[in-house]
Amino acid sequence: MLAFLGAIICIIASVHPAGTAAPAAAAPAADNDSAAAALLPAADKGLGALHGPAEALASAGPRLPGGPPPPLFSRFVCTPLSAECPAPGTGPATGPGPEELLALRSAAAQLRRTALEQKERIRMDQETIRELTGKLSRCEGGLRSPPAAAPPPAAAAAAGLRAAPRPGTMGHPPAEPPAVRELEEAVRALQDRIDRIEQELPARTNGSAPTAPALARDALHTKMEQLEEQLLSKILTLQKERQAASTDRSQQQHDIEKELNSLQNRVTELEHGPPGYSPPDAFKVTIPVQNNYMYARMKKSLPELYAFTICMWLKSKALAGLGTPFSYSVPSQANEIVLLEWGTNPLELLINDKVAQLPLSLKDKAWHHVCVAWTTRDGKWSAYQDGEQRGAGENLASWHAIKPQGVIILGQEQDTLGGRFDATQAFVGELAQFGVWDHMLAPAEILGLANCTSHLQGNVIQWDDQAVEVFGGASKGGFAACEEGRKA
Repeated sequence: MLAFLGAIICIIASVHPAGTAAPAAAAPAADNDSAAAALLPAADKGLGALHGPAEALASAGPRLPGGPPPPLFSRFVCTPLSAECPAPGTGPATGPGPEELLALRSAAAQLRRTALEQKERIRMDQETIRELTGKLSRCEGGLRSPPAAAPPPAAAAAAGLRAAPRPGTMGHPPAEPPAVRELEEAVRALQDRIDRIEQELPARTNGSAPTAPALARDALHTKMEQLEEQLLSKILTLQKERQAASTDRSQQQHDIEKELNSLQNRVTELEHGPPGYSPPDAFKVTIPVQNNYMYARMKKSLPELYAFTICMWLKSKALAGLGTPFSYSVPSQANEIVLLEWGTNPLELLINDKVAQLPLSLKDKAWHHVCVAWTTRDGKWSAYQDGEQRGAGENLASWHAIKPQGVIILGQEQDTLGGRFDATQAFVGELAQFGVWDHMLAPAEILGLANCTSHLQGNVIQWDDQAVEVFGGASKGGFAACEEGRKA
């Protein structure tokens, strides 16, 4: 602000220089300020010479005829301030330059344009308000009476609004509470009219047919209830059909498996000739291929044993090694009892993973009767082939008791309880008359079993068709021990 005032003072000073005073007789009397500046003494034209020196004001009086003209004074005299406003271009503290003057003029022009734009916007808003008020007045008149000719816009504007307000001094329209109130009242009246029409419509309908809506609503509810009952009944029916289909599918699968087993048994019977009477033990298990999924399983397990005798008929068809005719595994020991011939190793008897080699020769692809006997006392054992003792020994798992509740597998060696078979250790051929006793049989009893003069059955495990299950393609067939042995 101070800079702005100083600029104005400097401009005035440049227009009225104080250092060039003309003679009083030659100065015209038209300019009061210029005459006053010329008559003032030089000493009084300083920073405080705004109203002129006090001595000059005191000596001012009426002009005498013929004398010098009295000095002319102005109440406000602008004098240059040499200390604050040096001549242009004399130093850094100069007055406003051309750039600042242009900026001031540009700001003034911008303010003028803004004022004009505000005034035009206010005029347009007033016209819009007049037009809306006229439309609301026409709508209200149409609701209260039949439609009539629309009044001219000038009349509607005159009826809806008062005289157009004049814009304020600062570029904003003055407040118009009456116009706003009239607009609100018109909108409220229109809303009330709509509400009354909506309330009258149900009353008229009820007056003309009082029971029709109720009957229609009841009929609709009844129909919906019927549809819901039908839908629920259909859902329950579908659920029953789904359950029946699932049950039928399971039954059909069971029937198919049963039929396949029956057909397989029938084919086996046809291959071996017409059926005749055969005792329950007159069958054999055939494992035709060396793999890890063909085997037979005994349904019955062993009790705790302190001695045993295991006998069987077998016929090997392996090219190298007998494989595993049988194995007995318990949860804590996979090799509780195993008869195994693997690779180039001799035939071995394993008890609790302890090994005894048996001097038996069973690789001629003929039927042989084999028995192994063992007792926990001193671990004594003996091995028989075709009724003759071929080997014996002791210290085989001495004082060990055979654990119960295991699994007996024919044709595979168990690495875990009931599974994890190895194809290289599988038996290939035929087995029959597998039996287990809980003591060591006498040599004469074993000889009677081998030459078919005795029909002694195992008192722990007996060879029975109902006690043996076959898996993976292993099959059962008829077997006559002595006749098969003689043929061999």
